[in-house]
Amino acid sequence: MKKNILFLCTGNSCRSQMAEGWLRHLHGDRFNAFSAGIKTHGLNPNAVKVMAEVGVDISGHKSQLLSEFDDQPLDYVITVCGHAHETCPFFPGNAQVIHVGFDDPPKMALAFADEASQLDCYRRVRDEIKEFVEQIDEVLSEL
Repeated sequence: MKKNILFLCTGNSCRSQMAEGWLRHLHGDRFNAFSAGIKTHGLNPNAVKVMAEVGVDISGHKSQLLSEFDDQPLDYVITVCGHAHETCPFFPGNAQVIHVGFDDPPKMALAFADEASQLDCYRRVRDEIKEFVEQIDEVLSEL
């Protein structure tokens, strides 16, 4: 039976969306991947763009509120930003909360005027999230 993993971020626009995409792509046969936010900021087009570069299509994702998962049994909730971790509510059932913080690509990109440098911010975080998801079995086995 597949385990349900929810990636939680502030706005469910970038990091949590990339994490959901990676988990579906790399381990979709063993996990059900979801993502949500404390708020919804809409799907970040640059996140879609850099994920497409590596063959992971998240263009059909939508920005969702955490409350949309109230009736969804979750095994793990993984917060991918500090704000979500600090405000993470109690999850009923046996959901275990794990925090793995990643830098915020939209904030990092503000330091650059050119699109190539801005996209590099997204690519770096995309690759860090991929590395984390590749090692998800080890992370979960340590709990």
